[in-house]
Amino acid sequence: MLHSLLLAALVAAPGQPAPPPAPTASPLSSERVLGLIRAAFRTHRPPPPFVTYTLERAQKTEQGYPDYVESYIYHIWCRSYDQACLARKVFRGTFRGDPEFQRPAFNEDRDPGPPTADLFEPAPLKPRPVEFVPTPEPSQAPLREIGAVKAFGEFDYRVTSRDEAGGIIHLTVEPTRDPLRNRIRELWADANTFELKKLVATDRLFDASENPPRIYGATFTMSLSMLQGFPVVTDIHGIIGDNYSGDGKEVDYHFRDIAFPAKLPDWYFDAHSYGRHMNELPE
Repeated sequence: MLHSLLLAALVAAPGQPAPPPAPTASPLSSERVLGLIRAAFRTHRPPPPFVTYTLERAQKTEQGYPDYVESYIYHIWCRSYDQACLARKVFRGTFRGDPEFQRPAFNEDRDPGPPTADLFEPAPLKPRPVEFVPTPEPSQAPLREIGAVKAFGEFDYRVTSRDEAGGIIHLTVEPTRDPLRNRIRELWADANTFELKKLVATDRLFDASENPPRIYGATFTMSLSMLQGFPVVTDIHGIIGDNYSGDGKEVDYHFRDIAFPAKLPDWYFDAHSYGRHMNELPE
């Protein structure tokens, strides 16, 4: 017993080396990291009620020359909750075009945006071809609740690779279901805060020049930045796939002069009101 007391005293004596630290917890799983990146992005939702920005679109012809018809600049005033926008085309000098009602969106037959869009939101469902298959009428009996499940994570994707360098985490992912709706393929995020810096997502080109119109797959590489505490898309580089060889095989979008005004007039978002406000159009 005396021997044990002496050993205890030696361990507790000052100046003795401290005991080794307890083993640290295992590193986060790749799926957990993906969930944290999405959670960090969603902490900034919803975006401010209004966003204004300048959209610059640039593309080249099939022969590699600047395509001036499909390269243009717009000033856009947007309402966030429904993405309704007033847009005016910018021409040389100070001339601005007539007001246009727009609703920018990813994966649609119009320009992508707005810069505050929810990049983790699944692409919208499209109407399927009319092939009606009768199904039994639902029972009138009330449905029974058989259970509830809560889970933290991102189950629409599985992580296929992960690396970290320079304080940035890079994930490559693939959808577990609905590849057309779950569009993300790669992400880059801050290794400490998990704030999204860049991502690669699928998109689509709707080519109305073909008969019948054809839809081509596209890949968008999007760069993000923080503005007043909100993540915003600043640049997009798009590449059209599916053996597309027409004009605009590569296209670039730049979102500039992004701002969050506290209020915009309601008539900005009602195309039927534009004619009564031609002398009040914003520049």
